[in-house]
Amino acid sequence: MKCLRIYATPDGESHFDEIELPTTKTSVHPDAIQFDVTASYPASRVRLTHIPAGMREVAWHKVPEPVLTVRLDGSVDYETSDGEVRHVPAGSFVLVEDTHGKGHLSRHSPEAQTVIWISLPNGFELPPA
Repeated sequence: MKCLRIYATPDGESHFDEIELPTTKTSVHPDAIQFDVTASYPASRVRLTHIPAGMREVAWHKVPEPVLTVRLDGSVDYETSDGEVRHVPAGSFVLVEDTHGKGHLSRHSPEAQTVIWISLPNGFELPPA
């Protein structure tokens, strides 16, 4: 399963990467068909956020801890400090790990948005694909 990632290098510059979240075919209960499921990952908290309509650009910022964001509606364009821009539509998730350095910019679509933030432990690492 593909996931967009925003991370910072030791010099504090932010960049994009696409990572593969490993999955296995699993039934979630005895009568269900099998489908792709990732491993279980530790989370320290889950927050639901509502971004109001008309909020366009958020200045350069970083996250205090690694966070997996799940965009339920609306869209955002992220820009990293190297100048690359990626469009993230509703239904997408992004692993944001730029906890130091310059951070990234967020340019939100004009409509209101709902985003789930899943905080991950510092030092969190995905298993190799």
